Amino acid sequence: MKTIISLTLLALCGLLGACAATPHRMDMTQAIQSATTRGDHDNLAMHYDAAAQDLQAKAAEHQRMLARYEANKSVYGRRNAEMLITHCQALVRSYEQAAAENTRLAAVHRQMAAETP
Repeated sequence: MKTIISLTLLALCGLLGACAATPHRMDMTQAIQSATTRGDHDNLAMHYDAAAQDLQAKAAEHQRMLARYEANKSVYGRRNAEMLITHCQALVRSYEQAAAENTRLAAVHRQMAAETP
């Protein structure tokens, strides 16, 4: 039984890791290098805003998962529950930091758009 739970948890961690990598909807390197107009910077700002919203949604999802793990420790076993709780806490922190950084980058590009003739 412990083997099945461990394998399930391992598969869940792998799945969550795969979901964490969200591909960009645009070639960011090219978009950043060629951004010269107000519209270019506005598009980049919108991209970063959308990415921040996606990351906040993921943080909220993992916050809900965290609450379920904390409330049901006996179901998972103390050791597994602690691992899951720690994992979710780390993901929430990481997603929130990434969302904040994307929000900051959106603000920078909005400022650049405002300064572009």
